[in-house]
Parts: sequence; structure tokens; C-alpha cells
Amino acid sequence: MKITSLLSALLFTILSGNAQLKVKTVCPTIEVDVMAGTVNDLSPKSAIAEIKLTLPCFTGVTEADSVSRCAGVYYSDKAISFYTERKYIEVGELFKGKLNPALMGVSRGSLFKLLGHPKLKDTDWEAFQMGYGTLILYYNKAGRINKIQISSKSTETIRLCE
Repeated sequence: MKITSLLSALLFTILSGNAQLKVKTVCPTIEVDVMAGTVNDLSPKSAIAEIKLTLPCFTGVTEADSVSRCAGVYYSDKAISFYTERKYIEVGELFKGKLNPALMGVSRGSLFKLLGHPKLKDTDWEAFQMGYGTLILYYNKAGRINKIQISSKSTETIRLCE
């Protein structure tokens, strides 16, 4: 009888341990301000701890070490990444959040009024000097923006992760 009671208690403990409620991390709406160079008031200079605190729904983190020079906080389900070691933020084509101004998908030829002439340009990208550093816009084959990088570095000193 004692063994049956003990087994029942043990079984109940094991089952109830697996049935614990788990709270899902809630993330605020991610808002990118391209002209200010910020994401939810975070800048490309923000530290990993600050980013994780402000946007707790990250999908991955790479800490700075001697092997990886591309440390950062990643939100792959929202198509945005913070490369803290290299001081830039990357917004992908499938970005889920608010983008101000709404540049994703905009034609390359319609940017002059907003951004002026690019400081550097290539067939697939253009880099603009901004008050906070550098804005790099990447274009698809149709000439529409499909990736945005916001950096606190100048075009002369920026180093991107591959």
C-alpha cells in the first residue's frame, strides 16, 4: 500500500512538473526610424544587454569573443539584426514592424528628395552620409530596396559582417 501511494505521488509530481505554464516573451512593436538611425530608441552603438532588455523576443545572441567579430542580437522571425561589435543594424526585406519612412520596396530613383546624393554607390547598393553615420540601401534586380543597414560608422570605417 505504501509503495502504491509512493508511486502515485511520484507520478503526480513528474506529470505536474511537465505541465507548468510557460509565459511567452512579449515583444513590443519594432519601430525603425531610418532618418534618426534608431530602433525603439536603440542605436547601432547599443550594448547587447540593453537590446535584449528593450526587445526581449530575440531568436539568437552571439557574444563578443576572440573568434567571432560579428557579435549581436538577432530577430530572424522579424528580419532584423543588431551587430553590436560592428555598430550597425540590418533590416531585411521581410521585416515585421514599422519602418519610418517606409523605404522597403521603394524605387532607387525616388530617393533623391529624401536622402540627396549617395556618398558611395554600386550597382546593387548606395551608401548615404547621415547625421548618425551611414545608411546603406541594397537593391534587388528591379531597382527596389530590399535591405537596409544603419551604422554609426562612416563609409571609411564601416566593416560589415558576411
